[in-house]
Amino acid sequence: MKRSLMVWGGWEGHEPLQCVQIFAPLMEAAGFSVDIVNSLEIYTDVERLRSYNVITQVYTMSTITPEQEKGLLDAIESGVGFAGWHGGMADAFRNNPNYQFMVGGQWVAHPGNIIDYTVNIVHREDPITAGLSDFRMHSEQYYMHVDPSNEVLATTTFSGEYCPWIEGVVMPVVWKRRWGAGRVFYASVGHVAADFDVPEAREIVRRGLLWAAKEF
Repeated sequence: MKRSLMVWGGWEGHEPLQCVQIFAPLMEAAGFSVDIVNSLEIYTDVERLRSYNVITQVYTMSTITPEQEKGLLDAIESGVGFAGWHGGMADAFRNNPNYQFMVGGQWVAHPGNIIDYTVNIVHREDPITAGLSDFRMHSEQYYMHVDPSNEVLATTTFSGEYCPWIEGVVMPVVWKRRWGAGRVFYASVGHVAADFDVPEAREIVRRGLLWAAKEF
């Protein structure tokens, strides 16, 4: 049986449980059994972690113990996939650079807060984005510090309307990378559950979870 773990918590403003409840049925439809957990303590159970194909984390602005961080990073390095979106993955643990190194980026700002912006698909042959067109979001446009080793699949361009000094900056929105034998997927969309009413945003994340699980 293919197994998926979804870990949620942290700041409620990101609607972590509501977002998990969108993707859990999609993973079940793909043949996975899905465990949903509201605690980071599971990251200390390395034997259990390594029994999953993919871990999806939706846990914002929180803290993680050294033991929890090591358990998670070791599991991913051993081959377990790790995937997520928005602050639930890239603004989870601000004091943990090793975790941020694994993710490949960290949120630092969303100028203008909830605004209209465009996501541009830049890698149209990748199975995560194949067949999808550029799309519009009405949400937070994440400005991030990112790892240059990421394989970027989609980007957004900042207008400079709210911070003139970043006008024209092209920022990664969707990327994938490796951490040891594990696959890591991230998308900066998904501030709240309603953001996934945008079909392209929902489909990119669905495919990203499956890619991290080594389904393709």
